[in-house]
Amino acid sequence: MNKTILLVLIATSFFIHPGQAQESNVEEMGSLNSGTISSQFDYINSISNNFQEYKVVKKTNLEKIKSNVLDSLQVFKKELIDIHATVKDQQAKINELEEDIKSTHDDLDAALEARDSFFFLGIPIHKNAYNTIMWTIVLGLLIAFLFFLYKYSKSHKVISIARKNLEETVEEFEQHRKNTLDRERKLKRELVDALNGKSS
Repeated sequence: MNKTILLVLIATSFFIHPGQAQESNVEEMGSLNSGTISSQFDYINSISNNFQEYKVVKKTNLEKIKSNVLDSLQVFKKELIDIHATVKDQQAKINELEEDIKSTHDDLDAALEARDSFFFLGIPIHKNAYNTIMWTIVLGLLIAFLFFLYKYSKSHKVISIARKNLEETVEEFEQHRKNTLDRERKLKRELVDALNGKSS
């Protein structure tokens, strides 16, 4: 019986000590003092001992992760309060701007209603006639702009085609020049060969 107890103690110390050494080595890494909450939970899971399908977690580690979670929640709560304050402040500014816009619109409507007619270049003119003249001018300018845009686009296409043709002509000329140089070199070699043949 003493041998059985001795064997149990030896086996227990064999299985426990390596786990404790590993835990102390992992604890030296300080994973509970840095990193995300998820990484800290992974750290606790890695250093905890197994018991059947359970994990045995040290109370100090559990309290440490609890403290870290509460600290993170406090930070998130403070950030949420700051966000709410910012949103509230921005909403107040939006409301103020909407009031200013409404007041401006009201003033504009009152001014437009008050002037049925006005002087334009020293000539009294009705608002409807003025609007007709202005829209006619705008339409004329738009038509002129579209016309010049069309002419520019057409000119651009012509320029592109001319540039392409020029590039092709330059390329053909360069190829012709290379062919001419090759022919000249060939003729010179043949002439030199002929002269060498006569001299020999």
